[in-house]
Amino acid sequence: MADEVQFCQNYLLIKPEQASCFDLLRLLCSKTLENRDFFRTPVEAEAVRFRRRWIVFISLLVQKVLLWLKRPLAAVGDAVELLLNYPAANGGYLRLLFNLLTGRLVRPDKSSAGFISVVGYTDKRWNLDRSIRNHEKYNASLAIMASKLSYENESFVRNIVTHHWQMEFVEFYDFWNDFQELNTTYAMMFRDKNVNPNLIVVAFRGTEPFDADAWRTDVDISWYEFPGVGKIHGGFMKALGLQKSTGWPKEIPPGPAGKSFAYYTIRERLKTLIHENGDAKFILTGHSLGGALAILCASVLAIHQEELLLQRLEGVYTFGQPRVGNEQFGEYMKGKMTSYDVKYFRFVYSNDVVPRLPYDDKTFMFKHFGPCLYFNSCYKGQVLEEEPNKNYFSVLYVVPKILNAVYELIRSFILPWRKGEEYKEGWVMKLFRVAALVVPGLINHLPVDYVNLTRLGKLPSSIHLQGQGPNQNLKHD
Repeated sequence: MADEVQFCQNYLLIKPEQASCFDLLRLLCSKTLENRDFFRTPVEAEAVRFRRRWIVFISLLVQKVLLWLKRPLAAVGDAVELLLNYPAANGGYLRLLFNLLTGRLVRPDKSSAGFISVVGYTDKRWNLDRSIRNHEKYNASLAIMASKLSYENESFVRNIVTHHWQMEFVEFYDFWNDFQELNTTYAMMFRDKNVNPNLIVVAFRGTEPFDADAWRTDVDISWYEFPGVGKIHGGFMKALGLQKSTGWPKEIPPGPAGKSFAYYTIRERLKTLIHENGDAKFILTGHSLGGALAILCASVLAIHQEELLLQRLEGVYTFGQPRVGNEQFGEYMKGKMTSYDVKYFRFVYSNDVVPRLPYDDKTFMFKHFGPCLYFNSCYKGQVLEEEPNKNYFSVLYVVPKILNAVYELIRSFILPWRKGEEYKEGWVMKLFRVAALVVPGLINHLPVDYVNLTRLGKLPSSIHLQGQGPNQNLKHD
């Protein structure tokens, strides 16, 4: 484990793959959390004074379950995606039946421009809302659509950006994780030349429904502390490009053949694009895990004092973003973003469970920073310091969450009638709405409601959002 902490003197690491079932039972009975194979921290006070062993237990247990389910969950995900795409690949349901009976069944190509992910099937809207092209909601609406699109394959992304959005496709990325020694991080970049100045959008892919590793990252409570910056979530940093032996050096040597790291590759590409167009601005965005990577990308730019890029960073837009650091980190980021006039919009919809993870507790220190743009199930917005029921697992909220899920199921039939056919949900999303009667927080995390709130949602008139121009501060009605 020493190779993981050469760059850091203060850390907390939880390794579920090294915890046995006996370890989990012993954890509940032990009065302390001394260093073990699955739990490591160099600070003695933090090892012996944990008053919330059950939080460590829950994090370990959930991660262990996800480890056991990793392969079957991935297999189920692949099967579901293939089944959903068979009709389109065969020309519709009738043609699918004919091909099946005649032995001419066409298997969907997962790399084709017609193949849609499970996330995509929950919300098949791909066109931008042209009614807000010159409206104050433009960046937020574009950001959530880019965040949703990032779940798709490269051919699909290229087709939507180029032919539907009439924008310049720049790159689709598949990044290396130095700790997992796998490509685990996906992102896309495109440029909107229809606005002046040009707007570059960097969107990180979020937590995929059947990706056990991504869900493990969300429930992990491991962290590293950086002097003068604060404690930051370990798993998110690893996905962004943290170096195993050196942490966050400003420059790194070229990686192994064909391997690149998210932060470093995106940083250099942005520099190139901005030098090509001196007035260009860019935004960072992402849904779920992608939102965490977006705000952490901005934080590493600040750590490295990348003034050129920070001056051109118009805003960070996150949707259903989990917590990424402690209070000190939040204060550090608020100071840096104020200095460079970078806007940070953290959207949270209703009972979405992911923004309420990892646990915000006196012992486990994960905290959001900056205002929360919270929208209820009527898409009415508020600006709050923290979303309601901040740790989700509250007995007092069980009944309200279920009642809210019932309302959302009913609303899915009413909304198209009131607002138009674009708000009509398919059968896949209808099934998820039914499932939400049991697990409302998970279903609230899907992008469909975040798309809706950027189009239908309203905030108090005193709230200023970044507009389309370089120095505009526009506000909702």
